[in-house]
Amino acid sequence: MKPFRVSYTGDYLNEVGEQVIADLAFDLYGGTSVRPDFLRRQSPKPGDATYWEKLYSLEVTPADVKGTEGIVIFRPWVKASSFAEGADRLVVIGRAGAGYDKIDLAACTAADVAVFNAPDTLTHATASSAFVLILALAKRLTEQERLVRTARWDRQPETMGVDLPGKMLGIVGLGASGRELARLVAPWGMTLIAYSPRASAEEAAKLGVTLVPTLDEVFARSDFVSLHNRLDASTRGLVTARHFALMKPTAYFINVARGEIVDEHALIDALAGRRIAGAGLDVFEHEPLPAGHPLIGLDNVILTPHWLPSTRDAARLTMATMSNGMVRASQGLVPENVLNREVLERPGFREKLERFAGNRS
Repeated sequence: MKPFRVSYTGDYLNEVGEQVIADLAFDLYGGTSVRPDFLRRQSPKPGDATYWEKLYSLEVTPADVKGTEGIVIFRPWVKASSFAEGADRLVVIGRAGAGYDKIDLAACTAADVAVFNAPDTLTHATASSAFVLILALAKRLTEQERLVRTARWDRQPETMGVDLPGKMLGIVGLGASGRELARLVAPWGMTLIAYSPRASAEEAAKLGVTLVPTLDEVFARSDFVSLHNRLDASTRGLVTARHFALMKPTAYFINVARGEIVDEHALIDALAGRRIAGAGLDVFEHEPLPAGHPLIGLDNVILTPHWLPSTRDAARLTMATMSNGMVRASQGLVPENVLNREVLERPGFREKLERFAGNRS
């Protein structure tokens, strides 16, 4: 069999070269021609405290591209500059997750490289993360925990929460995770509305969701607003100071989508000025969130490190999707969930795949 090398980005390793995610579904490569390894240049080095500051700005380099048939992306960017020295060997890139805003699809297509993702493996994990934040904010969970840790039981009356029945949940983006959130919330007696321009009103109604015509209406009417839309040119900076000004002072904002969708300075102003009740955030405009960031000093926000949906179950599903896609490519077959489908008709890409057709037997 013709070897098919797959390089996982170096942020899958810690500073001593151990996998930070134990199960990368390498077991699915048994009996195939796939040879997994890591782009170790991207890995943290012992004693390099600056690595964690640049974790989300790592990039795939031309040297990375030249040395492998497949790349599995955790956090690094794939830019046009990644192909500056060509991509004669590289056949496919797998994005280990649903989001692909850090991958230049047009540049990949021009380099005859197919990109596939794992669009459904984090759906429940993401939606349930939003629901956890909704419940924690409603019950003022972190504030109540602080009372115990600081022995301030006398302040119990100051941290009374609310119940969900009768409250309105506004979902921004009724895609996979938005629909899953609607299903999770269904037994809790909430009224559900959503702003999602491409969603079907009939399909929304089956979930008990009423589509509204404007984003403003979601923010003005809801007791909880939860973001679930994809980051692209149309959604970058979508949520502004005007939207936070429309919210009820008792309302909460939840973001498990992408930080760049939101004007973070406007959100901080709304939280610091108590113009909204609070927020639950798993994503931020710039990641990682640096020490001393204004959000960290606020007591009415729950912060998690862009990791809340990253359960062991979801990780296994995601990495199995990556492995299955790489196995297909190693046999000269097109992986499932290809994002830049126009590449499939390019002679250069078809020639790359054909090199491995002999591995099918």
